[in-house]
Parts: sequence; C-alpha cells; structure tokens
Amino acid sequence: MIFSGAAATFIRELRLAWGGGGGAALPLGFFAAATSLTPLALGPAPDLLRAAGPGVLWIALALSSLLPMERMFQADLEDGTLDAYAGSGVALEGVALAKIAAHWLATGVPLALASPIFWVMLQGPVAAAPLVAASALIGGAAFFCFGAIGAALAAGIRRGGLLIALIAMPLYVPAMIFGAAAIYAAADGASWREPLMLTAAVALAAAAVAPFASAGALRAALD
Repeated sequence: MIFSGAAATFIRELRLAWGGGGGAALPLGFFAAATSLTPLALGPAPDLLRAAGPGVLWIALALSSLLPMERMFQADLEDGTLDAYAGSGVALEGVALAKIAAHWLATGVPLALASPIFWVMLQGPVAAAPLVAASALIGGAAFFCFGAIGAALAAGIRRGGLLIALIAMPLYVPAMIFGAAAIYAAADGASWREPLMLTAAVALAAAAVAPFASAGALRAALD
C-alpha cells in the first residue's frame, strides 16, 4: 500500500509537471537568463568569464531550483489532497519522497542537461562539459531535497516563496561549494573526484533527511 501509493503520487506529479507544457520551462528560462546576462555585467574577456563561470553557474542553478518549490506542497494542502493522503494509510514520508523525485526529474534533470551549454557559453573548456552535467545532476538532487524541506515548512503560508528561500538557501551552501570546486578543479586540470564525491555525500544526506523532515512539517501543517 505504501509503495503503491508513493508510486501513484510520483506518476501524478510527473503528469502535473509536464501536463502544462513542461515543468522545466520557467526554471530553464531563468537559468538561461542568469547565465546569459553575466557576460554583459563582467565583460567579454574570456579569462574573466572562465574564472567566474563555475560560481555563476552554480548560483544560477540554485536559484533556478527554488522556482518550483512553492507549488510542491501548497496546492495539495489547499485542495485537500494531502488530507486524503494522510487518511489513506500512505506514509507522508513516501509522498514527500515521490514528490521530490518527480520534481527533480521534471525540472532538475533538464537543468543539469542544459548546464554544459551555459558552461561553454561562459568560456569553460568543452572537455569539462560532462563533469558539469554530472555535478549539476548530483547537486540538483541536493537542492530539490533541501528545497522540499523549506516547501513543507512554508506549506499553508500564502506567498511562502521568500520563506522557502530563507530556509533552503543556507542548506544549499555545501553542495554549491563542493560542486563549484569540482568544476574549478576540472577547468584547471586538477583532481575533481574529491569535491564531486563530497557533493554526492551532501546529496545522499539530503535524500536521507528530506522525506522525514518534510513529512513532519506537513503533519504539523495538517494539524
């Protein structure tokens, strides 16, 4: 019952994310705009863009990942879907995990796949493009897990996007630091494995904590 309910929630969330023409459209547009404006602010010097590229890329990725968070739990709380989940015997931990996975697949994966394009646009070496995509995929998973905690804590609050950002952004910092460090290392020809492994460790810790923390916050919101 628990697993079937979580699977049904996962499928439902994917349909909702992609049913309106693609859940990643707005975050991808923001990601593209944030990275495209950087050369206008810093100037076209390749060395300067190359030096700022990893930091700019990860800041834009983190902010883009925040955009879908406000609707992760809020709509279901308002229309009674979460009450139905809670009364059906489906564990809210499974519901939270299914929602996180669906939102990451619908939005986080497209962001990660697009990141090498913006990396090259910022004068990053093409040889590092696969690492950029891999680190964004791993770091994005951490962003969506931590963002879900903020979204659950802000559920029931009108226009809770700012509160979500205030809760989630400090939690994003370790993944941003290690992810950017991996790209910096690859661009300089140094070893990128250690910072990438640390990014993965942060993502695993986030995945372990987020379903339980989100479920606890949702129970408080339902009460």
